[in-house]
Amino acid sequence: MSSKRKRLGKKAKSATEPEILEMKPQKMAVVYTKGDPSKVADKAMPALYGSVYKLKFELKKKGVTFKVGKLRARWPDAHLLPKDQWTGIWGIPVPEDTTSLPQKVPEIEVKLETWNYGTVAQILHVGPYSEEEPTVKRLHEFISKNSYEIAGVHEEVAADLANF
Repeated sequence: MSSKRKRLGKKAKSATEPEILEMKPQKMAVVYTKGDPSKVADKAMPALYGSVYKLKFELKKKGVTFKVGKLRARWPDAHLLPKDQWTGIWGIPVPEDTTSLPQKVPEIEVKLETWNYGTVAQILHVGPYSEEEPTVKRLHEFISKNSYEIAGVHEEVAADLANF
């Protein structure tokens, strides 16, 4: 487990079981999109990954190394709007001391943000996104059953880019 996460209570029996944990804030390279994620990702990902990898290689020249982390995505209005109108906030963790990001695709701005977490609930969904709803429902029921409330946006961590 990374130093950015701390479990509260027992570890889930498997990743497909919900659990509650504490997560520290994370500095992120971020791109915003509007529309169906499967359609807008093709334009956003080259800008986001291009920026992060350019940063990685610039830092490597200075003797600093970091592993490019997994893609994360937040969907603040997915429960309110049709999929073709969703706001997507796509992010990749970057080193905490990053103060600026190189831009790789001029027409798509990659911003630097800190994503705050605190107490979070997580679960692993295995399968296509079209079958994700029961997993999210289980997570919501787990949150409620354990006397927590949902206070932030839905966030996903990509296990495989092919699923986006």
